[in-house]
Parts: sequence; C-alpha cells; structure tokens
Amino acid sequence: MINPKVRAELKRVAQSEPIVAHVGKFGITDSVIESVEKVLNARELIKLAVLESCELSPREVADSIANTLKADVVQVIGGKIVLFKKNPNKKKPKPQSSTKK
Repeated sequence: MINPKVRAELKRVAQSEPIVAHVGKFGITDSVIESVEKVLNARELIKLAVLESCELSPREVADSIANTLKADVVQVIGGKIVLFKKNPNKKKPKPQSSTKK
C-alpha cells in the first residue's frame, strides 16, 4: 500500500505519462498482462486506457490487473487507470556532484 502523500506525487507525475496499453472488447488477456508487466517493471508507473467496448468497468480492470501483478492502483478516472509497482532491481540515478575541477 502507498500512503496518501506518495499517491498524490504519483498522480502528479502520471499526468504527463503516455498511455502504454489499451484494454478492449476482449478484456484482460494474457498478452495484456504480459505487456503491462514488462512496462511496469521498466517504468514503475504506467497509465492504461479502458475502451468503451470492454465489458468490465475501469475499476474492475484496475483491481484485476493490480491483484495479478501485485501492483498498487494509484487512480482510476473515467477510462484511464494509473498503476504503480516498485521495482527493487531498478537502479536509481546517482546524484551528480556540483564540484568542478
């Protein structure tokens, strides 16, 4: 679970993120799960779109994918879903020193 302060920061960052996957009339397929998992491991924060042709509600899609991938649902607004999953193997960029020689 993520706390409200972190959730607010993730929502702010997610506004500029592109949509990386669409869930359509076939619902949550294995290929959707695989592609979301790959991108989630690489980026940690992703945005999905649920098309109107999908029989599931966006909240159902978000909860199902989050449970399957052990991710957190950051937000669901309209047909857009934001998911977050911390990748412990992802290296953080080292801060650059400001001392010049």
